[in-house]
Amino acid sequence: MINPLEMVILIVLIVTIGKVILSRRSHREDRIAPEERVEALRLQDEVKQLKERIHVLERIATDKEDTLSREIDNLRDR
Repeated sequence: MINPLEMVILIVLIVTIGKVILSRRSHREDRIAPEERVEALRLQDEVKQLKERIHVLERIATDKEDTLSREIDNLRDR
């Protein structure tokens, strides 16, 4: 059985190790090259646009037939 002093030391050690790991992870993110950040932002924007398109296509697929042609015309106008 672990005595209370050993338990406190173990908890402090675990918390300290966790903070060191989080600190290293945040420093690693700071070292990301600006080009990589730009690329990540571009990809995030592209994913957002694709999700919007999927949403429109899902709505088209589930709507009645008369709204289908209207949606197709709206997509052509973009």
